Amino acid sequence: MGKEVDDSARHAAPARLLTTVGSLSAALCLSLTVPVGSAQAAPPEGGGCNAQDTFIVCDAEEEAAPPEKAAQPGKPSKAKGRGKAAPPPCAVLKADPQPPAGSDVWDGHKPGDGAIYNRVCPAMYATGQIGVPPPTAFWAAGAPEEEVDPAQLAQQAVDKMLLRGADIGITPKPGGKGVVGMPVYLWTDTGPETYGPNVATASAGGVTVTATAKVSRIDWDMGDGKTVTCTTAGTPYKTAYGKKPSPDCGHRYEQPSSSTASGKFHVTATSTWSIDWQVTGSGEAGELTEVRDNAVDINVAEVQVLN
Repeated sequence: MGKEVDDSARHAAPARLLTTVGSLSAALCLSLTVPVGSAQAAPPEGGGCNAQDTFIVCDAEEEAAPPEKAAQPGKPSKAKGRGKAAPPPCAVLKADPQPPAGSDVWDGHKPGDGAIYNRVCPAMYATGQIGVPPPTAFWAAGAPEEEVDPAQLAQQAVDKMLLRGADIGITPKPGGKGVVGMPVYLWTDTGPETYGPNVATASAGGVTVTATAKVSRIDWDMGDGKTVTCTTAGTPYKTAYGKKPSPDCGHRYEQPSSSTASGKFHVTATSTWSIDWQVTGSGEAGELTEVRDNAVDINVAEVQVLN
């Protein structure tokens, strides 16, 4: 999962940075005093770290050991845990010095009405590439109190979405009657609520997460003991197709629905929504999974042969 935002560092002085320990290791200590509007985002090369009570103190003047290779961004799953550990948490620091009055970053506010804070993320430097984005600067009326977990923000973004089960299309249609051995077509509408993509954002403490959801698979329980897994939305049936089978998502019944206790085949479509989320201006990213289902009942009869 994404790491929590470390807000205790907001009182840092330019030469020394206090950050809560959290999951930060001494090898990854960053001494960051980044003036608002600076185009340079790379952390200083030097810096030593000493544990003091519940804090780690990092000095830019002291020589530091080379940082360890950063882990890949985590990929948490709502359905089941998976993915690698994320880089250390981000820190929200009060800009020192504060930008001059009238700077765009004040967003129309005046000094004294609040303060400007920088959100700095080790993940931004994990790749070691040139041109990483600068710290995210934002205005706040008061010092941010709430710790922000990007993964939790991602879930909030998902909660804003309306994700449904498949809008089931099937031959024969519910209320109609199919024939044993004839091709059954399976499909769903491809709108943002039933197939995706569906996009939403959530923000807190200067952190913005964008989540994009799309159905990655639909498992069709056909009610006859068999399941069809489709990685496409399926192909809607047309009369012109005649007895041709579906090119990507279909089935054939080998027995009539009268063989079941209800006299019908109960068809259930279970959609797996794969959700990618990304923190704006940062390398932090991950995945979530949601599952939705829908069902219909259909009749399938045997062919009647007349002598």
